[in-house]
Amino acid sequence: MMMLHIDIEKKLGNFSLQVKTDIAGERTGIFGESGSGKSTLVHLISGLIEPDKGEIMLDGEYLFSSRKKINMAAERRRIAIVFQQAMLFPHMDVKANLMYGYKRCRPENRLIKAEALVDLLQLQPLLGRGVENLSGGEKQRVALGRAVLANPRLLLMDEPLSALDDALRFQIIPYLRSVGEKFGIPYLFISHSLTEMQLMTDHILEIKNGRSLDGTTPEQLARKRMAQSPNGYLNLLRLSSPRHEHGLLAYQWGKNSLLVSAGEPAEESLFELSSREIILFKKHPEAISARNLLECTVTEMFESDSRIGIVLSVNGEKLVAEIVRSASEELNITPGSTLFAAIKASSFRVLA
Repeated sequence: MMMLHIDIEKKLGNFSLQVKTDIAGERTGIFGESGSGKSTLVHLISGLIEPDKGEIMLDGEYLFSSRKKINMAAERRRIAIVFQQAMLFPHMDVKANLMYGYKRCRPENRLIKAEALVDLLQLQPLLGRGVENLSGGEKQRVALGRAVLANPRLLLMDEPLSALDDALRFQIIPYLRSVGEKFGIPYLFISHSLTEMQLMTDHILEIKNGRSLDGTTPEQLARKRMAQSPNGYLNLLRLSSPRHEHGLLAYQWGKNSLLVSAGEPAEESLFELSSREIILFKKHPEAISARNLLECTVTEMFESDSRIGIVLSVNGEKLVAEIVRSASEELNITPGSTLFAAIKASSFRVLA
């Protein structure tokens, strides 16, 4: 398991960054709003910027220590970065870009073979192309492949999806996840998108105004930010086996069937559903326009400012609904309560 110790300070103009944390694990997120210091932290870890003071240790080895006067050169740290922009070499074709880091990697560290990576990222049809003839998503896949073929001991992904539209973002995410899982490379995934955090990470370090907060999980962060977010808590649902039914698509969700009006039918699709799009009833309504009516059991309740999150079990699947405190009291909702959740077919947003 990767162990990263950070205790550093850096001042850049009027902005100062102070981070003190220990990160252990393979899939860690660095989350914060734009300008919070996320990218500065990436540059400090990678060696592109030198901290003013403190120390950075990776797996017990000092990368930087002001006390010990150590500042390992960036090229010796074996840390690869994927940036917002692909930053491919324009004078090289795709294959040459991919092999750039591999050729500069010591032979004893060449554990990842180019053929395996090309297959995983589905890059074979692109190898002879010039990089100017690639789409945005293809460029990011090549940039990811180039970083991985450098055989790093840590991969930093600095907002790698922010320059892409939504359709491409969610097409690229499976590739980002797969390289860590297939080749055992731990990564830090940097983003200001909570949805990306939920899909890419297990643990999160939150950065706010240049200061590191206590570590958290994607679920805890989503609950904490529910009331502040314009979309509430975002349920991410994988739906499969669609069939046409009354002008809508009926998908399987575990043992449940959901009617959806969004997207083209695919064997499996990822959908987003806001907690604010779920209407709760204490009793089965006699008539309702919403096309989905699900009998649920309340398993948990949590607070987010003035809102109450209601965690529902629907035949073993989880949903989070959101209501104001007064509605919770009027409905007398407690863990163990049986409720009916109504959801419009148009409330689901297809992601991928």
